[in-house]
Amino acid sequence: MADDANNELQPGALKQAPLAYENAEFLSSPDGRSLRILAEYNEPMARFRRERIQDTVVFFGSARFHALDVARAELELLANTGSVAVAPEAEQPAKAGETETTELRRKRAEAAVEMARYYEDARTLAGMVTRWAKALPGRRHRFVVTSGGGPGIMEAANRGAYEAGGKTIGLNIMLPFEQRPNPYITPALNLNFHYFFMRKYWFAYLAKALVVFPGGFGTLDEMFELLTLTQTRKLAKKITVVLYGTSYWRGVIDFEMLAEKGAISPGDMGIFQFADTPEEAFAILKDGLTKNYLSECKDVGTVPEEPAPSAQELLGPDIAKTR
Repeated sequence: MADDANNELQPGALKQAPLAYENAEFLSSPDGRSLRILAEYNEPMARFRRERIQDTVVFFGSARFHALDVARAELELLANTGSVAVAPEAEQPAKAGETETTELRRKRAEAAVEMARYYEDARTLAGMVTRWAKALPGRRHRFVVTSGGGPGIMEAANRGAYEAGGKTIGLNIMLPFEQRPNPYITPALNLNFHYFFMRKYWFAYLAKALVVFPGGFGTLDEMFELLTLTQTRKLAKKITVVLYGTSYWRGVIDFEMLAEKGAISPGDMGIFQFADTPEEAFAILKDGLTKNYLSECKDVGTVPEEPAPSAQELLGPDIAKTR
């Protein structure tokens, strides 16, 4: 009888515990947050090293439209920044030949013509930067065109670099609605982030220049982040900043008023320059990048075709891999 009672108290077979780094419940928990943050630093770093990326030129701008036919200024307004879903029909730009429409749709149609021009200008400028950068000597890719990875101006920048035959980076962000990266990003450089601040880190710390096209809250947030880092000299480098579309930016922000009221120094107005054509913007970028980063460049040769070795392969001892 005692043996039967003891047998009933015996535990059943216990499943093997998951490895900590394979425990999805832990990694997704508040306790795993530090690991998730670190992953959004280490994983992009490994990719940039493998793809031989030295530095970038970042393009910011509106992601609230999808280019249906840029040549005809046919744009589709999206429900939110970078989303797959489109805005309601009542908010869409009026179509050509549409006689009965609302004032909002008429104004959106006028804006579509303007945004279509900005799309083409961003595409052209990104191509110009890429073709110039590809010809620079060195064993790493210089001034790689980088965007937020979504539609609109971001797509235009990646598209221009893609069409010029260069690598191009997309730093996307997970948001609580359906999204997808634009198709022009180099696949190995298509990144996705959970944390806005880690995405901003990679925008800021690799960039040698910034081009800001017309946009909304996201564009303003990213632009002022970089302007503040430049103004406070927090980053130990010089960044060439171009605000593209003088009438748009002077209409949205009264920079002179900020200086008059003492909110910024008059000298802070020199942190950025305005441009209204791809040629004008490219001249500013080329001049700034050359003066700040190429005038004493000693690196020679061309970028190898094969991926760069990892830090372990390049510098580490021959440590056996574990199974």
